[in-house]
Amino acid sequence: MTTLPSRLAKMSRSSVSPQDAAARVRTLYRDFYRAAPMVIDTYPLDMDVYDLRAKIREGFERNKHVTDTNVIDILLHKGRQEFQEAINVWKQPVHIQAWFRDSENEAKPVTFLDKFLAGRDDSGVQTFH
Repeated sequence: MTTLPSRLAKMSRSSVSPQDAAARVRTLYRDFYRAAPMVIDTYPLDMDVYDLRAKIREGFERNKHVTDTNVIDILLHKGRQEFQEAINVWKQPVHIQAWFRDSENEAKPVTFLDKFLAGRDDSGVQTFH
């Protein structure tokens, strides 16, 4: 499959009003929603289109409380970047699977050995001034 990066390129711009930001969010959501079958076909994922669309919706609903247009613009830029990278196949399957990883509730390590095996032990960190 040939990718045309310029086909999906969008000029980065600031929203002039909250209504403009909401319209841009809806456009990005629709682009993601419509591209879900192509993402499933392109990447070897064992999930169906409905799961991916539900995850996309969850991601947008996670930020629905944001009202500052500057923050919305940043989220739009990041979302557009994710969309373009996924559609142009600039991501590996593990990057797409990472969208689903944050919803899994992993228990935080409690003991030293669990923290060590998880790769973090913040209890012994000292800050120097």
